[in-house]
Amino acid sequence: MELLEHIFLHTAEDSVRMLPFLFAAFLLLEGLEHYSSAWIRRTLTKIEKAGPVVGALFGCIPQCGFSVMAANLYSGGVISMGTLLSVFLATSDEAVLILIGHPGNGGAIAALLAVKIIIAIAAGYLADLFFAKFISTKKEIEDLCHHCGCHDHHGILRPALNHTVRLFGYIFICTFVLNAVIEGAGLESVSTFLLNGSIFQPFLAALLGFIPNCAASVLLTELYLGKALSFASVIAGLCTNAGVGLIVLFKVNPDKLECVKFTGLLYACAVIAGIILHLAGF
Repeated sequence: MELLEHIFLHTAEDSVRMLPFLFAAFLLLEGLEHYSSAWIRRTLTKIEKAGPVVGALFGCIPQCGFSVMAANLYSGGVISMGTLLSVFLATSDEAVLILIGHPGNGGAIAALLAVKIIIAIAAGYLADLFFAKFISTKKEIEDLCHHCGCHDHHGILRPALNHTVRLFGYIFICTFVLNAVIEGAGLESVSTFLLNGSIFQPFLAALLGFIPNCAASVLLTELYLGKALSFASVIAGLCTNAGVGLIVLFKVNPDKLECVKFTGLLYACAVIAGIILHLAGF
């Protein structure tokens, strides 16, 4: 009982101190989405060959709203497959916000964003050059649906608060479970189970990244902060972690085989990036 109380108090202490940072970040992001989404959509429709670059830059903004938008635009034939891939690879859902909530991680945030952007741009252009003709099918722009929920509310205060509370819940649950496992089995056992130090860890991390909500980014980031995942592996996991963007793609794109092929390409890019980083010593 004392052990559970210790774990609970430790988890509460770690989680509660993040709340001000999370709320401030979500308030800023809601303002960006509320007042700039129309401009971003117009920009994405006019980018042409600069698509992977612009897609990577938009994708690295926390939350999965841009991956949802890109899935809709791709399904309507507005952007290329490479641009969609770059957005998905650059997206890290809530990972950056969690790192912000742990002061002293400025270097990790900068490194994560820089590496993800480079991976996203390179993969996006390679996809358009070599893979699009085998995966992408012709599309006509008709009625692009919106699944991100950004039109379901007015103002930015309440949505920011809702996002903060929801993410806090995920963080608390994941942190509690991880603390309990680490206390019970030991960090060394957890690291061994997750193949820490192995070239195969990015394969496992990239699969975890497919969990279709912010639970995946919370889990991957907490494992990284707890040193159970390497930098190379957390990059692989976050490259596949496009939030609900992949679900929206399967929902709005009528060619399900194309969606499956795209998912395979996304996983391959994430794993290859993780392996290259691992071999480079990251």
